[in-house]
Amino acid sequence: MKKKLKTKNLKMKVQRGFTMIELLIVIAVLGILAIAVLSTFNPIEQINRGRDTGSRSDSEQLLSAIDRYNANRGLWPWQDEDTDPDELTDFDSPISEDFPTGPTCSMLDNLGAERNPQCPGTDEIKEAFIARLTSTSHNDLHIYYGGGSGNSVYICFNPQSKAFSQEAATRCDNAPDDFPPGACGACPESLGKDENCICLP
Repeated sequence: MKKKLKTKNLKMKVQRGFTMIELLIVIAVLGILAIAVLSTFNPIEQINRGRDTGSRSDSEQLLSAIDRYNANRGLWPWQDEDTDPDELTDFDSPISEDFPTGPTCSMLDNLGAERNPQCPGTDEIKEAFIARLTSTSHNDLHIYYGGGSGNSVYICFNPQSKAFSQEAATRCDNAPDDFPPGACGACPESLGKDENCICLP
């Protein structure tokens, strides 16, 4: 009887575990699933798309401010007087505190609120927006205006995501006559990544 109990206890104590091969197979399957999930969601692409969406929103906001300024004053915000040239063709330079600028006032001085006592400072855009536009971490925005009536003011940026890059390529295939030269096929170097710019409107 004692022998039977000992044998029974021994059998109960022995536990069956996974073999090394079974563990390796499970790890391999989990690795394949992880790669599939990451390639589907692609976090880098999502971050880049979010950044591009922010750049588009900033471009739209800036264009609206420029249009309001022009409608109210009859000048572009890079002009001090109507005798100053209205065209902006230096597409390679990003928008900054100093560009574009007229003889006295920069565009951001004219669109901001009392940034420079010699400039009208219309408060079309807030100081926080200007700080974001001119920060080094912001995707550079470029402005182009061919001058004259019937031409549009364009704000452009270099897309970082694949979705926006495809949109830029599609727009370049049907670009209007007054589209910024270089926006298709030679986006400014400071914009960096893609050959085609996203340009609004």
